[in-house]
Amino acid sequence: MFDSIFSAITDIYVAAQSSVYEWVLQPVAFHLRSGGLMEDGYEASGWLVAGFFQVIVMVLVLAPMERLNPVEPVVDKKAVSTDILYTVIHRLGLFRLFFFFLVEPYFDDLFGWLHTQGLGTFQLDDLLPGITDIGWVSFVIYLIVFDFLGYWVHRAQHQWNIWWALHAVHHSQRQMTLWSDDRNHLLDDVLHSCLFALLALLVGIEPTQYVVLVALTKLSESFQHSNLKISFGRFGEYIWVSPRFHRLHHAVGKGHEFESGLLGGHNFAILLPIWDVIFGTALFEDRYTQTGIRDQVEGGVDYGEGFWSQQLLGLKRLAKAFSARAVQ
Repeated sequence: MFDSIFSAITDIYVAAQSSVYEWVLQPVAFHLRSGGLMEDGYEASGWLVAGFFQVIVMVLVLAPMERLNPVEPVVDKKAVSTDILYTVIHRLGLFRLFFFFLVEPYFDDLFGWLHTQGLGTFQLDDLLPGITDIGWVSFVIYLIVFDFLGYWVHRAQHQWNIWWALHAVHHSQRQMTLWSDDRNHLLDDVLHSCLFALLALLVGIEPTQYVVLVALTKLSESFQHSNLKISFGRFGEYIWVSPRFHRLHHAVGKGHEFESGLLGGHNFAILLPIWDVIFGTALFEDRYTQTGIRDQVEGGVDYGEGFWSQQLLGLKRLAKAFSARAVQ
């Protein structure tokens, strides 16, 4: 039954992807005399379809849920508007188009060169022969593998001063809503996407499965960031990341740093809280706390109000972090 459902969803997605590619991206590419990018264009059309689906779910499902049971009233409408802009850039394919047309070709060249040197990629199916024959089983395995990497990447974003200089953009949102997940520095997103694209190539996940995996992850993250007073209960909190669990990660002086002010924190899991439990970073307090960055809330440090100011200040923090490292 699960395999039939997964196959049906995949078929719908592929049909929508083909239509968008045929009627939208292909004519544009030919008009711009970029026929050589057709293969990347087809893959990019899949991200566009997945992005539209996510936004529809966010507007029709998550937004009404926020209105029914919010943690707090939303008073900073300008900040939410900025977050919506980030969402449009990321979910509706603009960032992905940039990534696939300008970054992905370098990955293709790298792996092509490795193959010419006799170095192949690691395929999960080689470790577990026949596992990809059952679509939903292979999908779950890939989900676990990518979520494990996601935990460590997220933890590094908080514990390396240089990376935190960029990732702080994400935590500067004082009022979390369903639109807050995509508030990130663009360079942070490029680094993040490069790591996961490399993993996708290394383990041999099919492009369609990868897009569906990322779409499911991003939808869950939108739910986690929502202004929604909800937890999954005593046992459910250990199974999947809830809005309450992730809100603690954004808590002022608690979720993303230690009491001493040093970088650290709790609840780095993307989907599965088990990683925080195993590696000692889980925090299951039953409260819905104030969110933001300590020096922002207590010291008035400016992290920017609009998109461009947030991007510029992120680069300035990055330069400062590099300078401090060079002095050491």
